[in-house]
Amino acid sequence: QVQLVESGGGLVQAGGSLRLSCALSGRIFSNYHMGWFRQAPGKEREFVAAIPWSGGSTYYAYSVKGRFTISTDSSKSMAYLQMNSLKPEDTAVYYCATRKYYSANYQWQTFDYWGQGTQVTVSS
Repeated sequence: QVQLVESGGGLVQAGGSLRLSCALSGRIFSNYHMGWFRQAPGKEREFVAAIPWSGGSTYYAYSVKGRFTISTDSSKSMAYLQMNSLKPEDTAVYYCATRKYYSANYQWQTFDYWGQGTQVTVSS
């Protein structure tokens, strides 16, 4: 069992930056795959970014590519999402999640463990 806790959300003006953190606990293996997702009111949960737990190739949704950066620090059992040049349409609850294997399928249903989410609000 893996537990995840997000932090770092808040209110920011358009063009600003936030760094989300995800603290993991439990048994985490190097082949785990980390992801960040978000869900805006009335919308489905959508993929944002992913990275192998041990680091390496990253993958981003088109809407955030070039603005967001996903990273992990396995020595601290932490994952991060650096968000720059934020836009009002980035407003959502952001979730970190992990699964036990790598896959190019980034649908949220393929991730096994989830945090409780952290609210990000971008004002125009």
